[in-house]
Amino acid sequence: MEKNVDPRNLSAASYASRKEPEFMCHRLVRCETCDLVYVDQPPSASTLATAYHDASYDSEDEAADAAEIYFQSMRSTLMRLRQREDALEIGAGSGAFLKQLADSGFTRVTGIEPSVAAISAAPAAVRPWLRQGIFIEADYPPASFDLICCFMTLEHVPDPKIIASACCALLRPGGVFVTVTHDYRSVVNRILGRRSPIIDIEHMQLFSGRSIRELFERTGFSNVTVAPFANRYALKYWLRLTPLPRALKQSVAALLAALGLDRKKLAVNVGNVIATGIKPG
Repeated sequence: MEKNVDPRNLSAASYASRKEPEFMCHRLVRCETCDLVYVDQPPSASTLATAYHDASYDSEDEAADAAEIYFQSMRSTLMRLRQREDALEIGAGSGAFLKQLADSGFTRVTGIEPSVAAISAAPAAVRPWLRQGIFIEADYPPASFDLICCFMTLEHVPDPKIIASACCALLRPGGVFVTVTHDYRSVVNRILGRRSPIIDIEHMQLFSGRSIRELFERTGFSNVTVAPFANRYALKYWLRLTPLPRALKQSVAALLAALGLDRKKLAVNVGNVIATGIKPG
């Protein structure tokens, strides 16, 4: 897929989570060996770090919905943990999922998040758990976590193998790495094609079930599982993601609000997958 970026349309929202789709992207190619789709000439790490640092944030309701469904989807994984001492979330946003982990019995929870706006939106009780910046392995001692989560974040980095390898090193033996990623081979994404919300300037990678499994296995994880799940969001958010013309979306949004249906929540499998892997030992 060829590059499609109009600098005039870039804004602080371009690198924000759960934004209205812009359908811009860098040039994407597919690896015939592992099935990963990736940007072959990505922006520099410093450029991306600045973009995410300056990104806006306006998705607190959706963040809470996502945290709830992610936690439900990994309940069986949590039951396999040897202990619930230390957990890390990479790309933690405003910390909604950290609250879920703390409430489930983890002694210490830490989130790393580049967006200043997202951290500013965090509840006062959660904010001390958040660190502003990008994930760097050297910032944490080896074998210091029981659980590391990375939700809708691996697609945003130039080299996900570096992240996955670092997570394996930072986990204690028996610790678990959990990711949520898009599946570009899902029915929904194949039907929408270039008009799928996953075609986005933020995405340096697009995974399939096969490629995310290979990433886990190549970076040292065992007992790897990859499974689809249903996201549950309000109708107004699902509408935001559609490729309908903006004027039509605004009309439908007004109708939903008038009928009192805009906040009605609907669970839909749109092609996202949750992957888990255990550090051997």
